[in-house]
Amino acid sequence: MDHGGQPEKLSPILSDRVLVNGTVIPLTFTCDGKLRWTAKGQRCLTVEEEVLGFALEGSRIRIKAVVEKRDGILCFGNRGDLVRQSFVFEPLSEDSLRLWSQKLRDYIDSLGRPKRLLIFVNPFGGKKSATKIFLHDVKPHLEDADIQITVIETKHQLHAKEVAKTLDLSKYDGIVCVSGDGILVEVVNGLLEREDWSAAIKMPIGMVPAGTGNGMVKSLLDSAGEPCSASNAILAVIRGHKRPLDVATILQGETRFFSVLMLAWGLIADIDIESEKYRWMGSARLDFYALQRIIYLRHYNGRVSFVPAPGFDDYGEPTSYPGEPTSEKSPTQEESLKIQRHGYLGSDVKLENMHWRTISGPFVSIWLHNVPWGSEDAMAAPNAKFSDGYLDLIIIKDLPKLALLSSMSKMNDGSHVKSPYVTYLKVKAFVLEPGPRVEDPTNEGIIDSDGEVLARGNVTDKGDQKALMAYNKLQITVDQGLATFFAPVQG
Repeated sequence: MDHGGQPEKLSPILSDRVLVNGTVIPLTFTCDGKLRWTAKGQRCLTVEEEVLGFALEGSRIRIKAVVEKRDGILCFGNRGDLVRQSFVFEPLSEDSLRLWSQKLRDYIDSLGRPKRLLIFVNPFGGKKSATKIFLHDVKPHLEDADIQITVIETKHQLHAKEVAKTLDLSKYDGIVCVSGDGILVEVVNGLLEREDWSAAIKMPIGMVPAGTGNGMVKSLLDSAGEPCSASNAILAVIRGHKRPLDVATILQGETRFFSVLMLAWGLIADIDIESEKYRWMGSARLDFYALQRIIYLRHYNGRVSFVPAPGFDDYGEPTSYPGEPTSEKSPTQEESLKIQRHGYLGSDVKLENMHWRTISGPFVSIWLHNVPWGSEDAMAAPNAKFSDGYLDLIIIKDLPKLALLSSMSKMNDGSHVKSPYVTYLKVKAFVLEPGPRVEDPTNEGIIDSDGEVLARGNVTDKGDQKALMAYNKLQITVDQGLATFFAPVQG
């Protein structure tokens, strides 16, 4: 909120004298969506960015807004922490009250904000704080914005996916996940397994950080220079701005999984999945287990093949399309496929006609990323874009442990990709052929996508999560801008 400076001469939508704290002052609503008045200097609120909603209280209008903690938010944008605050105006006549109410309602409605939201709250994720975050940070903002909400607290794994697959889309303007990235992935997969998937995937999705990693919401907020907080996240939803997001289709035989965040094999997958036993530590479990895995470093045999983006044609050696992966399917997977055939089948791009390159192992880590941040403190792929139609590929082969430790410590700002031991490029399509550990060929690895076990080879740590695919060749293609997300306006 601005306290000074001269307002530009703009034609007003409405200008009138109103009562504020017992004093009659001029109030102007300009065509650029700003409420301006004089009270200890020139004041203003930008409706699109700062006003959540308003309510009539007898003869008064209560404007419900968000302002900067210390003294109000600057009229032309601010990146600081925000708090809710009300401003009360009393028009001097009933006609004026009706006119102000109508003009404010018409303007807010013109912004295309959501009016009905389905909200998933995952009480089990991260430090089990999602319910508290929803009640303290999310719900009050939505009430101020007069948004109707339906809240579903997830009861078990794949609960959100089950709901998304059968949801009556006409009842909602968007879906919000108060959770980590896992519930988001369930929602996306549920929408894409519907018969009406092409309409369903256009449903805008919002994220509020309440999990261990929170890589997607961190990426969305950081792209606009905003801190990763629950209040900033729900404000992005309320304001209703949207952006497209690429979706990756991971294929093995007839089995498909839709990914929006990342795929990992080797070091990163081992840290992400095997550290689950330390979940009680919260996000610190990742750092704790990463140190263990660096000390007892594993190398994996295998091969990756890819279609490089323009400008990355010199990476790897030329090869032909490795062929579509096949797999042996368990009965439970067969059952799920009956549903999948009615949903989205993935990109129809002719992979055999594309120019493929290949790199052989041993590898320490293979990491594919769709967005810049893998978690709130790990900028895995600093050059990743939300809807460029490419995945960022980060490859680490053999290197000294101290160099690896140094690189891992630089993930907070993305500078790890500058290490001479890191290969970093963009790809349009990708095939992974995972193999056993070099140190112990009787043990294989884990393939992790968006924090879930996609495939688990013959490993010592069997874990609790069932794998969707076999530890064998799999293929990834990218659909540019297939999904839609609520996101803050870019600065």
